Amino acid sequence: MQRRRSLPDVLAGGIFVLIGGVFVVGSLGYDRGTPLRMGPGYFPLLVGAIVTLLGLAIVVKGLVAGEDITFGSVPWRAIVLIVAAVVFFGYFVRRLGFVPTSLVTALLTALASRRVRPLTAVAVAVGLTVAATLIFIVGLQLRLPLWGW
Repeated sequence: MQRRRSLPDVLAGGIFVLIGGVFVVGSLGYDRGTPLRMGPGYFPLLVGAIVTLLGLAIVVKGLVAGEDITFGSVPWRAIVLIVAAVVFFGYFVRRLGFVPTSLVTALLTALASRRVRPLTAVAVAVGLTVAATLIFIVGLQLRLPLWGW
C-alpha cells in the first residue's frame, strides 16, 4: 500500500515552520519576562512557537494523509497586475496623490481576475478609494497629499 503525499501541504507547512522559526529566533534577543509581567519578547516567542507547531502539523498531515493534488496553471495575469499595482502605489503615491494612486491600484487589482467585468472593476475601485481615503486620510490622519504634490 502506497502512502499519498501532498506536496502543497508539505510546502505550506514548511513555510509556516520557517516563518515561525524566524519569529522565535528574533524574539530571543528581547527580554521575555514572566507570564504575569510579559516582556517585549514574550508575545513574538509565543506566536512564533504556535505558528511553528501549526506548520509542523500541516507537514505531518501532508506526509501521512495527503491528497494527490496537481498544481494548476499559473495565473500570470493576476501575478503581473497585482505586482504592478503594488509597485505603482509605492512609486506614485507622493507624486500623484493618495486618491488617484489608490484608484489606479484598486482598478489594477480588480482587473487581475478574468471574471470581473470592467464596470464592476471601476465600481470596486471607486468604493475602495473612498473607503481608504476615509480610513487613512480622515480617520488616521495620514499625512499624504490627496491630489498631486
